[in-house]
Amino acid sequence: MTYIAREQWERHYSDGKGFRKVGERERALLAQLTPAPDGGGWALELGCGTGELTVYLASLGYRVDAVDFAGSALARARKEHADVAGVRWLQLDIERDDPAPLREELYDLVVMRLMYPFVGDRARVVHGLGERLREGGALVVITPVAANTPAQRRGIALDEDEIAVLTAGWESVERRDADGLAFLVLRGPCHTGTRAVEKGPTTGHALTGALAVVTDDGGRVLLGRSRRGLLELPGGKPNGPEDFAAAAVRELAEETGLIADPADAYVVTMLGDDIHGVPRLTAVVRITAWTGTLSNPEPDKFARWEFFDLPALACAGAMFAPAALALDAVWPGVIPGLPPVVSYPLAVAQPPVPGEPAEAVRLRQAMTQKVIDGGWAPSEPVRAALPSVPRHRFAPEADLAAAYDGDQVIVTRRDETGATTSSVSAAWLQADMIESLCLTPDVTVFEAGSGGYNAELIAHVAGPKGRVVTVDIDPWVVRRTRRFLAEAGSGRVTAVAADAALGAPAHLVPRGGFDAGLITYNCWDISPAWREQLAEGGRLVLPLEIGGYTRAITFERRGEVLHARHFTHCGFVPDQGQQARAIPAVCLLGSELTLRFEHGEPADTTGLEEALRGPRHEVATGITMRTGVYFGSLHLYAATTLPGFCRLHAHQDGGVTAIAKDHDAPAITGDASLAYLTYVQTRHGERPEDKEWVWVVHAFGEQGPQLAEQLAATVWAWDRNVRADDNDQHVDPGLVVHPAGTPDHLLPAGDVLDKEHCRLVFRWPGRNGPLPAPARPTDTVATATGEA
Repeated sequence: MTYIAREQWERHYSDGKGFRKVGERERALLAQLTPAPDGGGWALELGCGTGELTVYLASLGYRVDAVDFAGSALARARKEHADVAGVRWLQLDIERDDPAPLREELYDLVVMRLMYPFVGDRARVVHGLGERLREGGALVVITPVAANTPAQRRGIALDEDEIAVLTAGWESVERRDADGLAFLVLRGPCHTGTRAVEKGPTTGHALTGALAVVTDDGGRVLLGRSRRGLLELPGGKPNGPEDFAAAAVRELAEETGLIADPADAYVVTMLGDDIHGVPRLTAVVRITAWTGTLSNPEPDKFARWEFFDLPALACAGAMFAPAALALDAVWPGVIPGLPPVVSYPLAVAQPPVPGEPAEAVRLRQAMTQKVIDGGWAPSEPVRAALPSVPRHRFAPEADLAAAYDGDQVIVTRRDETGATTSSVSAAWLQADMIESLCLTPDVTVFEAGSGGYNAELIAHVAGPKGRVVTVDIDPWVVRRTRRFLAEAGSGRVTAVAADAALGAPAHLVPRGGFDAGLITYNCWDISPAWREQLAEGGRLVLPLEIGGYTRAITFERRGEVLHARHFTHCGFVPDQGQQARAIPAVCLLGSELTLRFEHGEPADTTGLEEALRGPRHEVATGITMRTGVYFGSLHLYAATTLPGFCRLHAHQDGGVTAIAKDHDAPAITGDASLAYLTYVQTRHGERPEDKEWVWVVHAFGEQGPQLAEQLAATVWAWDRNVRADDNDQHVDPGLVVHPAGTPDHLLPAGDVLDKEHCRLVFRWPGRNGPLPAPARPTDTVATATGEA
């Protein structure tokens, strides 16, 4: 709360004072416009005071979370209403405190009675409350109106401009009068998208200015709502010989009352445009420390100043265009759809800027524990890194709940088709891949595919003398990574714009090579540079596509050969560099099916469509699986042992193949013939453990029966030798990778899969003899606790 301190409210209620009584008109409107759902519902009342309205909401059939930040108010409420059931009395500052005490489930009703004018960061609070409403739920704001309030008390009332701001961005707004109070019912928070808006044409021949980007102890950014109805950053023109940093500091004090030292002001980017035909140069000044109390010294220019959560910047409404572009310069991608501008990022040694809400700390600890409980972080260095690196600060467009969902990927960049090109991977997978590197202190690590968060995790594991070089082909991603590293990094990560398939720039490669390397995008092939820049005995972890199935494989370098040590099922964004590969594909039956040849050129499909219109042959393998069973090793086994392997993808339900829409199946082809592997449910039940499926081979064409037997034999061999026991455990293959051009007689026995730059040799149990024992890990890259 902003206008009255908590201590004053504590005294207010301790002295036996209350608030304006709830009027009959208010009660009637609540009952009429926001009745409790059938069977009851949940309401959240903010600023409940001594609980008069809380009790009424309970009488309507709501269970109520009654919230106030004054302990004296809640003490009276608990005493006076001890007999009221269905109420939780919660002491919480909705602006500053971690909202953990509130329900995780959504509310049917949120009420703010006579308290909204006391909220400082109004837009942020209302945005957050909208996120807590179920579909069809309502936010009710009951407030004095300036027109009905004496001049000396208008600080506790809203004028019509403030009411317009409050109600903007809601699908439905009802306004009623309640004995002189505005009774507002808001439904359907649609979060109006941010629009970059210009002011009127200038009369000058050129414009220069500085904008100050300031955050609070929760990492929220300061914006002012100007009398023009726009959100703006503090800033203005330099005076005389004043430089941009000094101008930003001066304007910050004049407009907001906050005080900063010019030594804590850093010009991070220069923006250039020619709006209205007039050249404009804007300095984006990041202020890393400040003191003072937020105020509004220039009420003729600004209605108020507020701190905004970064994820909410995408739906903040009208914003002065240079301010929007300045925010994008500091946090690239946080506001989508901005107009183009010429940007000149400056190489500034800016110190990290602290600040995060308590909720982020709690969620990060919970994410860390979930990753540990899943067995993905067995070593102490990785366990220590996860709660130390603020994941949300490397994905500022995501809300905290999404940022710290350890099972989810955060998409941060899409191409013109909507396909993901950059993301923050699931935390469990990042931990698993870093564990597989078996890092020891002070190592230097290469990362292909930037973003910042994963590199910072690696830097923390590598320790104070460790170093990470991260490379990405997208200059925008690199600019974004550098900014986030400046904001929240350790200073031990170097981000470079280049095709990561070429490795790191020569001057950044340590003598003897990198101690470890980690690739964070799908690779059809293994770049020679990754092996060549890796130290002897060093580990390389990369998501390798094998027959269209991706596995994060841990390799250890032994001379010119890479030896696989660990496999993890995963999926990543596609390669965008020179090693990117378009998979040959053939469409069948119009738009119904696609046959993808993951390993090479398409097979001859002449006559295959005619065969697909004919009878279907079926072979039930008798091999079953249960709910939740991992069967990825079967697909990998088929992809690496069957000649002519391909994948059959279905684009619609109810087709001739019985493959579900948007799913695919392992397949092999023959002369105008096709066989593919799918599964059929044979046992049903309400409980997951009661369900079961059997693997079935379907085939078409004259050679279909022979192909079906070949595919079924593959399933039987997998079940006998790879699916090791009745608990559906499985065995990973042995795998070594030799450079392309290695003669056949120098390859070990096994199934060979050729890529452009390498030759993969797979050894499966029961097929190629016993698997070779892994080589002894080198002392420089492996530890007992880090061995995956």
